[in-house]
Amino acid sequence: MRRTFLGGVHMNEHKNTAKSPIETITPPEYVAIPMQQHIGAPCKPLVNIGDTVLIGQKIGDNPTALSCPIHSSISGTVERMEKRLTTNGSFVEYIVIKNDYKGAVSSELAPHTILLGDTSSEKIIQKVREAGVVGMGGASFPTYAKIQSAIGKASVIIINCAECEPYLTINHRLMLEHPEEIINGTKILMRAAKIKKAIIAIEDNKLDAAEKIADNITDHSLIDVEVFKTKYPQGDERQLIYALSGIELKQGQLPADVGFVIFNAESCAVIYNAFTTGMPLVSKLITVDGECMKSPKNLSVPIGISFKDIIDFCGGLTHNCDRIITGGPMMGVAQWDLNSVAIKATGAILALPALTETEPHCIRCGRCVRACQMHLLPALLAQYASINDFDMCKELNIMSCVECGCCTYICPGKVPIVQHIRNAKQELRARQALKK
Repeated sequence: MRRTFLGGVHMNEHKNTAKSPIETITPPEYVAIPMQQHIGAPCKPLVNIGDTVLIGQKIGDNPTALSCPIHSSISGTVERMEKRLTTNGSFVEYIVIKNDYKGAVSSELAPHTILLGDTSSEKIIQKVREAGVVGMGGASFPTYAKIQSAIGKASVIIINCAECEPYLTINHRLMLEHPEEIINGTKILMRAAKIKKAIIAIEDNKLDAAEKIADNITDHSLIDVEVFKTKYPQGDERQLIYALSGIELKQGQLPADVGFVIFNAESCAVIYNAFTTGMPLVSKLITVDGECMKSPKNLSVPIGISFKDIIDFCGGLTHNCDRIITGGPMMGVAQWDLNSVAIKATGAILALPALTETEPHCIRCGRCVRACQMHLLPALLAQYASINDFDMCKELNIMSCVECGCCTYICPGKVPIVQHIRNAKQELRARQALKK
Protein backbone atom coordinates (compact mmCIF):
# COMPACT_ATOMS: atom_id res chain seq x y z
CA MET A 1 0.00 0.00 0.00
CA ARG A 2 1.35 3.43 -0.97
CA ARG A 3 2.16 5.90 1.80
CA THR A 4 -0.29 8.79 2.13
CA PHE A 5 -1.82 11.31 4.55
CA LEU A 6 -5.22 12.43 5.83
CA GLY A 7 -7.11 15.02 3.79
CA GLY A 8 -5.99 16.48 0.48
CA VAL A 9 -7.61 16.16 -2.93
CA HIS A 10 -7.28 14.17 -6.13
CA MET A 11 -7.29 16.33 -9.24
CA ASN A 12 -6.57 16.37 -12.94
CA GLU A 13 -2.80 16.42 -12.94
CA HIS A 14 -2.26 18.06 -16.37
CA LYS A 15 1.28 16.62 -16.52
CA ASN A 16 1.43 17.51 -20.22
CA THR A 17 5.21 17.97 -20.39
CA ALA A 18 6.22 14.77 -18.57
CA LYS A 19 7.82 13.45 -21.76
CA SER A 20 9.40 16.77 -22.77
CA PRO A 21 13.19 16.74 -22.19
CA ILE A 22 14.79 19.75 -20.51
CA GLU A 23 15.91 22.34 -23.09
CA THR A 24 18.35 25.19 -22.51
CA ILE A 25 16.81 28.48 -23.57
CA THR A 26 18.46 30.89 -26.01
CA PRO A 27 20.36 33.50 -23.93
CA PRO A 28 18.43 36.80 -23.68
CA GLU A 29 19.74 40.27 -24.47
CA TYR A 30 19.18 41.38 -20.87
CA VAL A 31 18.71 39.85 -17.45
CA ALA A 32 17.41 41.75 -14.43
CA ILE A 33 18.58 40.05 -11.23
CA PRO A 34 16.82 40.97 -7.96
CA MET A 35 18.91 41.36 -4.82
CA GLN A 36 16.43 39.37 -2.75
CA GLN A 37 15.51 35.87 -3.88
CA HIS A 38 15.46 34.20 -0.48
CA ILE A 39 13.95 34.38 2.99
CA GLY A 40 16.12 36.76 5.02
CA ALA A 41 17.94 40.03 4.49
CA PRO A 42 18.33 41.34 0.92
CA CYS A 43 21.78 41.37 -0.67
CA LYS A 44 23.79 44.51 -1.25
CA PRO A 45 25.19 45.01 -4.77
CA LEU A 46 28.90 44.23 -5.14
CA VAL A 47 29.13 45.77 -8.63
CA ASN A 48 28.63 49.21 -10.12
CA ILE A 49 27.03 50.54 -13.29
CA GLY A 50 29.42 50.02 -16.19
CA ASP A 51 31.21 47.04 -14.64
CA THR A 52 31.88 43.95 -16.73
CA VAL A 53 30.56 40.78 -15.07
CA LEU A 54 31.11 37.10 -15.80
CA ILE A 55 28.92 34.01 -15.44
CA GLY A 56 29.07 32.81 -11.85
CA GLN A 57 30.55 36.05 -10.49
CA LYS A 58 29.11 37.11 -7.15
CA ILE A 59 27.21 40.37 -7.66
CA GLY A 60 25.33 40.60 -4.36
CA ASP A 61 25.81 39.50 -0.75
CA ASN A 62 25.04 40.44 2.81
CA PRO A 63 27.00 39.38 5.91
CA THR A 64 23.76 39.32 7.92
CA ALA A 65 23.15 35.97 9.64
CA LEU A 66 20.32 34.97 7.28
CA SER A 67 21.02 35.96 3.70
CA CYS A 68 22.24 34.28 0.52
CA PRO A 69 24.69 35.43 -2.19
CA ILE A 70 23.51 36.18 -5.73
CA HIS A 71 25.55 35.62 -8.90
CA SER A 72 25.48 36.79 -12.50
CA SER A 73 23.77 34.37 -14.87
CA ILE A 74 25.31 35.85 -18.05
CA SER A 75 28.49 37.69 -19.03
CA GLY A 76 28.13 41.32 -20.00
CA THR A 77 27.91 44.86 -18.66
CA VAL A 78 25.95 46.23 -15.72
CA GLU A 79 23.70 48.72 -17.48
CA ARG A 80 21.65 50.03 -14.58
CA MET A 81 20.29 49.39 -11.09
CA GLU A 82 16.67 50.06 -10.29
CA LYS A 83 13.84 49.33 -7.89
CA ARG A 84 11.16 47.02 -9.27
CA LEU A 85 8.18 45.06 -8.11
CA THR A 86 8.92 41.38 -7.59
CA THR A 87 6.54 38.56 -8.51
CA ASN A 88 5.09 38.72 -4.98
CA GLY A 89 4.48 42.48 -5.08
CA SER A 90 7.36 43.81 -2.98
CA PHE A 91 9.89 46.43 -4.13
CA VAL A 92 13.46 45.15 -4.48
CA GLU A 93 16.65 46.46 -6.06
CA TYR A 94 17.54 44.84 -9.40
CA ILE A 95 20.84 44.71 -11.27
CA VAL A 96 20.22 44.89 -15.03
CA ILE A 97 22.95 43.27 -17.15
CA LYS A 98 23.31 43.51 -20.94
CA ASN A 99 24.53 40.29 -22.51
CA ASP A 100 27.82 40.41 -24.45
CA TYR A 101 27.09 36.88 -25.77
CA LYS A 102 30.64 35.77 -24.99
CA GLY A 103 29.50 33.30 -22.33
CA ALA A 104 32.63 34.08 -20.30
CA VAL A 105 32.80 32.27 -16.96
CA SER A 106 34.38 33.69 -13.82
CA SER A 107 37.95 32.44 -13.34
CA GLU A 108 37.35 32.27 -9.60
CA LEU A 109 35.12 29.20 -9.99
CA ALA A 110 36.76 25.87 -9.32
CA PRO A 111 35.54 22.36 -8.45
CA HIS A 112 35.90 20.97 -4.93
CA THR A 113 38.95 18.71 -5.08
CA ILE A 114 39.02 17.25 -1.56
CA LEU A 115 37.33 13.88 -1.04
CA LEU A 116 33.88 14.21 0.52
CA GLY A 117 34.87 11.97 3.41
CA ASP A 118 37.76 14.32 4.18
CA THR A 119 35.62 17.47 3.98
CA SER A 120 34.22 18.88 7.21
CA SER A 121 30.58 19.79 7.71
CA GLU A 122 31.62 23.42 8.17
CA LYS A 123 33.43 23.50 4.82
CA ILE A 124 30.43 22.02 3.02
CA ILE A 125 28.05 24.50 4.62
CA GLN A 126 30.30 27.38 3.60
CA LYS A 127 30.46 26.06 0.03
CA VAL A 128 26.65 25.72 -0.10
CA ARG A 129 26.29 29.30 1.11
CA GLU A 130 28.80 30.66 -1.39
CA ALA A 131 26.93 28.84 -4.17
CA GLY A 132 23.78 30.78 -3.28
CA VAL A 133 21.64 27.66 -2.84
CA VAL A 134 18.12 28.08 -1.47
CA GLY A 135 15.08 25.82 -1.20
CA MET A 136 14.02 25.60 -4.84
CA GLY A 137 10.60 24.12 -4.23
CA GLY A 138 9.23 27.61 -3.60
CA ALA A 139 10.16 28.37 0.03
CA SER A 140 13.55 29.99 -0.80
CA PHE A 141 14.97 29.38 2.66
CA PRO A 142 18.80 29.48 2.50
CA THR A 143 19.98 25.88 2.35
CA TYR A 144 23.10 26.44 4.45
CA ALA A 145 20.93 27.74 7.32
CA LYS A 146 18.60 24.73 7.07
CA ILE A 147 21.60 22.39 7.30
CA GLN A 148 22.92 24.23 10.36
CA SER A 149 19.53 24.07 12.09
CA ALA A 150 19.29 20.29 11.51
CA ILE A 151 22.67 19.27 12.92
CA GLY A 152 22.22 17.32 16.15
CA LYS A 153 18.43 17.27 15.78
CA ALA A 154 17.53 15.51 12.53
CA SER A 155 18.41 11.87 11.89
CA VAL A 156 16.77 11.43 8.46
CA ILE A 157 16.93 13.56 5.30
CA ILE A 158 13.92 13.54 3.00
CA ILE A 159 14.51 14.58 -0.61
CA ASN A 160 11.19 15.97 -1.80
CA CYS A 161 10.50 14.74 -5.35
CA ALA A 162 6.70 14.66 -4.98
CA GLU A 163 6.02 17.54 -7.40
CA CYS A 164 2.32 17.36 -6.54
CA GLU A 165 1.16 20.63 -8.15
CA PRO A 166 -0.72 20.19 -11.46
CA TYR A 167 1.25 20.93 -14.65
CA LEU A 168 4.71 20.86 -13.04
CA THR A 169 7.02 18.13 -14.42
CA ILE A 170 10.48 19.67 -14.22
CA ASN A 171 11.60 17.60 -11.21
CA HIS A 172 10.27 14.48 -12.95
CA ARG A 173 12.50 15.26 -15.92
CA LEU A 174 15.47 16.02 -13.63
CA MET A 175 15.12 12.59 -12.01
CA LEU A 176 14.97 10.86 -15.39
CA GLU A 177 17.79 12.83 -17.03
CA HIS A 178 20.20 13.46 -14.14
CA PRO A 179 19.53 10.99 -11.31
CA GLU A 180 23.20 10.99 -10.31
CA GLU A 181 23.07 14.72 -9.53
CA ILE A 182 20.21 14.23 -7.08
CA ILE A 183 21.79 11.18 -5.44
CA ASN A 184 25.27 12.68 -5.10
CA GLY A 185 23.83 16.00 -3.94
CA THR A 186 22.01 14.02 -1.27
CA LYS A 187 25.31 12.45 -0.15
CA ILE A 188 26.84 15.91 0.20
CA LEU A 189 23.88 17.05 2.31
CA MET A 190 24.17 13.93 4.47
CA ARG A 191 27.82 14.68 5.14
CA ALA A 192 27.05 18.34 5.89
CA ALA A 193 24.18 17.59 8.29
CA LYS A 194 25.96 14.59 9.88
CA ILE A 195 23.07 12.29 8.97
CA LYS A 196 23.39 8.65 7.90
CA LYS A 197 19.97 8.00 6.35
CA ALA A 198 18.14 9.65 3.44
CA ILE A 199 14.78 8.93 1.81
CA ILE A 200 13.98 10.09 -1.72
CA ALA A 201 10.20 10.64 -1.77
CA ILE A 202 8.43 10.18 -5.11
CA GLU A 203 4.71 10.00 -5.96
CA ASP A 204 3.40 6.90 -7.75
CA ASN A 205 2.59 8.86 -10.93
CA LYS A 206 6.36 8.94 -11.53
CA LEU A 207 7.27 5.27 -11.19
CA ASP A 208 9.72 5.52 -14.10
CA ALA A 209 11.64 8.15 -12.14
CA ALA A 210 11.48 6.07 -8.94
CA GLU A 211 12.96 3.12 -10.84
CA LYS A 212 15.65 5.31 -12.43
CA ILE A 213 16.71 6.76 -9.08
CA ALA A 214 16.67 3.35 -7.38
CA ASP A 215 18.82 1.83 -10.14
CA ASN A 216 21.46 4.54 -9.62
CA ILE A 217 21.70 4.19 -5.83
CA THR A 218 24.71 2.09 -4.87
CA ASP A 219 23.99 1.69 -1.13
CA HIS A 220 20.31 1.38 -0.23
CA SER A 221 21.14 1.20 3.47
CA LEU A 222 22.12 4.89 3.26
CA ILE A 223 19.77 6.24 0.60
CA ASP A 224 16.51 4.65 -0.44
CA VAL A 225 13.41 5.46 -2.47
CA GLU A 226 9.92 5.60 -0.97
CA VAL A 227 6.88 5.77 -3.24
CA PHE A 228 3.88 7.79 -2.04
CA LYS A 229 0.26 7.83 -3.20
CA THR A 230 -0.42 10.58 -5.72
CA LYS A 231 -2.53 13.17 -3.91
CA TYR A 232 -2.28 16.91 -3.46
CA PRO A 233 -0.50 18.33 -1.39
CA GLN A 234 1.78 15.34 -0.80
CA GLY A 235 4.78 17.62 -1.34
CA ASP A 236 4.03 19.64 1.79
CA GLU A 237 6.67 18.81 4.38
CA ARG A 238 4.08 18.02 7.05
CA GLN A 239 2.37 15.49 4.81
CA LEU A 240 5.65 13.87 3.77
CA ILE A 241 6.60 13.38 7.41
CA TYR A 242 3.17 12.05 8.35
CA ALA A 243 3.03 9.66 5.38
CA LEU A 244 6.53 8.39 6.18
CA SER A 245 6.38 8.18 9.96
CA GLY A 246 2.84 8.83 11.21
CA ILE A 247 4.08 11.88 13.11
CA GLU A 248 1.99 15.07 12.90
CA LEU A 249 3.84 18.36 13.27
CA LYS A 250 2.22 20.62 15.85
CA GLN A 251 1.75 24.33 15.21
CA GLY A 252 5.15 26.02 15.40
CA GLN A 253 7.13 22.79 15.07
CA LEU A 254 9.76 22.36 12.38
CA PRO A 255 10.68 19.04 10.74
CA ALA A 256 13.98 18.96 12.68
CA ASP A 257 11.97 18.98 15.91
CA VAL A 258 10.72 15.47 15.05
CA GLY A 259 13.95 14.19 13.53
CA PHE A 260 13.64 15.12 9.85
CA VAL A 261 15.08 17.71 7.46
CA ILE A 262 13.70 18.14 3.94
CA PHE A 263 15.40 19.35 0.77
CA ASN A 264 14.17 19.78 -2.79
CA ALA A 265 15.47 17.58 -5.62
CA GLU A 266 16.73 20.55 -7.64
CA SER A 267 18.59 21.93 -4.62
CA CYS A 268 20.48 18.62 -4.47
CA ALA A 269 21.41 18.90 -8.15
CA VAL A 270 22.61 22.50 -7.75
CA ILE A 271 24.78 21.52 -4.76
CA TYR A 272 26.29 18.62 -6.70
CA ASN A 273 27.15 20.88 -9.65
CA ALA A 274 28.60 23.54 -7.33
CA PHE A 275 30.97 20.92 -5.90
CA THR A 276 31.92 19.27 -9.19
CA THR A 277 32.21 22.36 -11.41
CA GLY A 278 32.36 25.30 -9.02
CA MET A 279 29.32 26.88 -10.71
CA PRO A 280 26.95 28.56 -8.23
CA LEU A 281 23.19 28.85 -8.67
CA VAL A 282 22.82 30.89 -11.87
CA SER A 283 20.04 29.04 -13.71
CA LYS A 284 16.63 27.63 -12.89
CA LEU A 285 14.69 24.63 -14.14
CA ILE A 286 11.06 25.48 -14.92
CA THR A 287 7.97 24.02 -16.57
CA VAL A 288 6.24 26.32 -19.06
CA ASP A 289 2.72 25.08 -19.76
CA GLY A 290 -0.99 25.82 -19.65
CA GLU A 291 -3.84 25.68 -22.16
CA CYS A 292 -2.82 29.04 -23.59
CA MET A 293 0.89 28.29 -24.13
CA LYS A 294 1.53 27.49 -27.79
CA SER A 295 4.50 25.18 -27.24
CA PRO A 296 4.79 23.89 -23.63
CA LYS A 297 8.33 22.95 -22.55
CA ASN A 298 10.62 22.09 -19.69
CA LEU A 299 13.45 24.61 -19.68
CA SER A 300 16.73 25.58 -18.07
CA VAL A 301 16.75 29.39 -17.96
CA PRO A 302 19.24 31.97 -16.64
CA ILE A 303 18.13 33.68 -13.46
CA GLY A 304 16.87 37.16 -14.30
CA ILE A 305 15.39 36.31 -17.72
CA SER A 306 11.98 37.92 -18.31
CA PHE A 307 8.76 35.94 -18.54
CA LYS A 308 8.28 37.52 -21.97
CA ASP A 309 11.55 36.05 -23.26
CA ILE A 310 10.59 32.64 -21.88
CA ILE A 311 7.09 32.74 -23.37
CA ASP A 312 8.43 33.91 -26.74
CA PHE A 313 10.83 30.94 -26.75
CA CYS A 314 7.78 28.72 -26.29
CA GLY A 315 6.00 30.17 -29.31
CA GLY A 316 3.96 32.83 -27.49
CA LEU A 317 0.42 32.79 -26.15
CA THR A 318 -2.90 31.91 -27.71
CA HIS A 319 -5.49 34.65 -28.14
CA ASN A 320 -7.65 33.49 -25.21
CA CYS A 321 -5.00 33.75 -22.47
CA ASP A 322 -6.45 35.42 -19.38
CA ARG A 323 -3.96 34.59 -16.61
CA ILE A 324 -0.21 34.15 -16.22
CA ILE A 325 0.74 32.32 -13.03
CA THR A 326 4.20 31.78 -11.65
CA GLY A 327 4.32 28.48 -9.80
CA GLY A 328 1.56 25.89 -9.77
CA PRO A 329 -2.15 26.69 -10.12
CA MET A 330 -2.85 25.80 -6.48
CA MET A 331 -0.27 27.93 -4.68
CA GLY A 332 1.19 30.05 -7.46
CA VAL A 333 0.84 33.81 -7.85
CA ALA A 334 -0.96 35.59 -10.70
CA GLN A 335 1.32 38.00 -12.59
CA TRP A 336 0.49 41.39 -14.02
CA ASP A 337 3.69 42.13 -15.96
CA LEU A 338 5.55 39.94 -18.44
CA ASN A 339 8.71 41.87 -17.58
CA SER A 340 8.75 39.92 -14.31
CA VAL A 341 11.77 37.64 -14.17
CA ALA A 342 12.61 34.06 -13.27
CA ILE A 343 14.28 33.81 -9.87
CA LYS A 344 15.61 31.00 -7.69
CA ALA A 345 12.12 30.05 -6.51
CA THR A 346 10.40 30.07 -9.92
CA GLY A 347 9.17 26.56 -10.68
CA ALA A 348 6.74 27.20 -13.51
CA ILE A 349 5.08 29.74 -15.75
CA LEU A 350 1.49 28.83 -16.64
CA ALA A 351 -0.74 30.52 -19.23
CA LEU A 352 -4.40 29.80 -18.52
CA PRO A 353 -7.80 30.81 -19.91
CA ALA A 354 -10.43 32.75 -17.95
CA LEU A 355 -12.40 31.06 -15.18
CA THR A 356 -16.17 30.89 -15.34
CA GLU A 357 -17.46 33.66 -13.07
CA THR A 358 -20.08 32.64 -10.49
CA GLU A 359 -21.47 34.30 -7.36
CA PRO A 360 -19.67 32.60 -4.44
CA HIS A 361 -21.83 31.12 -1.70
CA CYS A 362 -21.17 28.51 1.00
CA ILE A 363 -23.68 25.63 1.01
CA ARG A 364 -22.33 24.10 4.24
CA CYS A 365 -21.41 20.83 2.53
CA GLY A 366 -18.29 20.24 4.62
CA ARG A 367 -16.07 19.24 1.69
CA CYS A 368 -13.46 21.80 2.65
CA VAL A 369 -13.27 20.31 6.15
CA ARG A 370 -12.66 16.81 4.80
CA ALA A 371 -10.01 18.09 2.37
CA CYS A 372 -8.08 20.18 4.91
CA GLN A 373 -4.75 18.50 5.64
CA MET A 374 -4.36 20.67 8.75
CA HIS A 375 -7.73 19.60 10.22
CA LEU A 376 -9.09 23.14 10.32
CA LEU A 377 -12.59 24.53 9.57
CA PRO A 378 -11.95 26.44 6.32
CA ALA A 379 -15.56 27.54 5.73
CA LEU A 380 -15.78 29.12 9.18
CA LEU A 381 -12.37 30.74 8.82
CA ALA A 382 -13.44 32.29 5.50
CA GLN A 383 -16.73 33.47 7.03
CA TYR A 384 -15.05 35.18 9.99
CA ALA A 385 -12.30 36.61 7.79
CA SER A 386 -14.86 38.10 5.40
CA ILE A 387 -16.48 40.09 8.24
CA ASN A 388 -13.11 41.08 9.74
CA ASP A 389 -13.61 39.04 12.92
CA PHE A 390 -9.89 38.35 13.23
CA ASP A 391 -10.08 37.38 16.90
CA MET A 392 -12.28 34.41 16.01
CA CYS A 393 -9.95 33.56 13.14
CA LYS A 394 -7.07 33.42 15.59
CA GLU A 395 -9.10 31.31 18.03
CA LEU A 396 -9.77 28.81 15.22
CA ASN A 397 -6.01 28.50 14.55
CA ILE A 398 -5.99 30.31 11.21
CA MET A 399 -2.19 30.67 11.39
CA SER A 400 -1.90 26.87 11.01
CA CYS A 401 -3.30 27.12 7.47
CA VAL A 402 -0.60 26.36 4.89
CA GLU A 403 -2.65 27.94 2.05
CA CYS A 404 -2.45 24.79 -0.08
CA GLY A 405 -5.72 25.66 -1.85
CA CYS A 406 -7.51 22.32 -1.39
CA CYS A 407 -10.53 24.00 0.21
CA THR A 408 -10.97 26.52 -2.60
CA TYR A 409 -10.42 23.83 -5.25
CA ILE A 410 -13.07 21.49 -3.87
CA CYS A 411 -15.68 24.13 -2.92
CA PRO A 412 -18.86 23.70 -5.06
CA GLY A 413 -19.96 27.20 -4.07
CA LYS A 414 -16.76 28.73 -5.53
CA VAL A 415 -15.93 30.60 -2.32
CA PRO A 416 -12.39 32.03 -2.47
CA ILE A 417 -11.59 30.51 0.91
CA VAL A 418 -7.81 30.76 0.72
CA GLN A 419 -7.91 34.41 -0.29
CA HIS A 420 -10.09 35.25 2.73
CA ILE A 421 -7.67 33.33 4.94
CA ARG A 422 -4.62 35.06 3.47
CA ASN A 423 -6.17 38.46 4.10
CA ALA A 424 -6.89 37.57 7.71
CA LYS A 425 -3.40 36.16 8.31
CA GLN A 426 -1.88 39.32 6.86
CA GLU A 427 -3.95 41.44 9.26
CA LEU A 428 -2.99 39.29 12.25
CA ARG A 429 0.70 39.52 11.32
CA ALA A 430 0.40 43.31 11.01
CA ARG A 431 -1.17 43.49 14.48
CA GLN A 432 1.60 41.34 15.91
CA ALA A 433 4.25 43.56 14.32
CA LEU A 434 2.73 46.65 15.97
CA LYS A 435 3.13 45.03 19.39
CA LYS A 436 6.90 44.64 18.96
